[in-house]
Amino acid sequence: MGVGSAVGVRDEFFGRPWVGVLGVASDDGRPPLTVPVFYAYVDGLVTFFTGTQGRKARKTRLIARAKQVSLCVQQTEGALRTVTAECAVVRTDRAPSVDQVVAIAGRYMPATDARAFAAAELDAPTGTFVLFTARPERWLEMGL
Repeated sequence: MGVGSAVGVRDEFFGRPWVGVLGVASDDGRPPLTVPVFYAYVDGLVTFFTGTQGRKARKTRLIARAKQVSLCVQQTEGALRTVTAECAVVRTDRAPSVDQVVAIAGRYMPATDARAFAAAELDAPTGTFVLFTARPERWLEMGL
């Protein structure tokens, strides 16, 4: 398999609606923070949000400070397959649009539920709901 096709396989796998595990360096002597996230991967960029339902998210502060994250996705049925993207954060939207939120949430729930989720998050802004965009810079793959 050539490099181009290997990249295509990786991108197709990473683009599926897996629940990702986001990792970000801690800044207070604690271990790195790892949390599950919904995400989208389009045109070589990863988007995900933090601080849902008005909850203050430790990860939001850590991501803003570190400006880099790792996102790991995996298939556990059948042969174990994983892809981890080490990413540079390239954009922070503290007031994401409905369409930006639906583009992620709609991968994991029906469209009407995704729109309702987006509306609920955006109709009562708390300043904690943040959409991050990150660019993968390094990849770690297993089983592809």
